[in-house]
Amino acid sequence: MKDLGAIINVLKELLPELRDRFGVSKIAVFGSFSKGSQTKDSDIDIYVEFDKVPGLKFMELAEFLENALGKKVDLITPIGLKTIRNRKVKEDIERTLTYV
Repeated sequence: MKDLGAIINVLKELLPELRDRFGVSKIAVFGSFSKGSQTKDSDIDIYVEFDKVPGLKFMELAEFLENALGKKVDLITPIGLKTIRNRKVKEDIERTLTYV
């Protein structure tokens, strides 16, 4: 993936399957791609909310997105976001969320 726009386009295309197969209710990109500061080695940081607890499907979702986007993906959920103790890191994530 080259830029945020390309990632958003792929995720928009996949959204029906993400909802049906994984129970995704919201999905957003954050971090370097959202800020436009990515490098060729950057992973794609994705925030995801689910209709219900995904269980093992969480790992399947990460693999599915990595295959679809062609890059390593780091997923974070609302619970994961709440557990971040560093206020600046948490605020940076919240500020750069780009929803699909």
